[in-house]
Amino acid sequence: MNAGRILATMALLAGATSAAAAQTSTQVVTFQVTAINQIAFVGSPSLVVSTATAGSNPTSASDASATWAVTTNQSGAKVTASINSNMPAGLTLWVNLGAPAGTTSIGNSLSTTSVDLVTGITKLAQGGLTVTYTLDATPVAGVVSSTSRTVTYTITGGT
Repeated sequence: MNAGRILATMALLAGATSAAAAQTSTQVVTFQVTAINQIAFVGSPSLVVSTATAGSNPTSASDASATWAVTTNQSGAKVTASINSNMPAGLTLWVNLGAPAGTTSIGNSLSTTSVDLVTGITKLAQGGLTVTYTLDATPVAGVVSSTSRTVTYTITGGT
C-alpha cells in the first residue's frame, strides 16, 4: 500500500469517529424526607409572688421573658407539657405559649400529667414565639423557699 492511500484511509477513519452519534445514560436518584418535629425554648423565667391586697389571695406573678420555636413538616402536630413534680399545696404554675400562624394556643396549669398547649400545628417553621409563665398562690402555700420545676415540652406529629 502506498503512503498516500494509507493517509487517506486514516483521514476517513478519523472523520468517521468524529461523526459518531451522541451517547446518553440514565440514573435513578432515590430520595426521602422523614417526619420532622422540633421545638426549642430559650430563657430563664423567674416568678416571685410578693404582694397581696388585704382580704385577697396574693397577687399572681408573671414572666414573659422566654421564647420558643417550632419546626414541623407534618399536619396536625401539637405541643404538650408537664412538670417533673407537682406544685406544693396552694401554688399553681400556668404556661401559655404564643401561637404559631394558623394554630390554637391553650393556656393551661401544669402538673405531672401532660396537657395540651398548642394544637393544629401544620407544616411550618416559626421562632421568636412568646412563653408566658404565671404563678398563682393562695395563703395555704405559706412561705415557699426558692425552688424550681422542670417543664418538659413534647411535640407530637400528626400525619
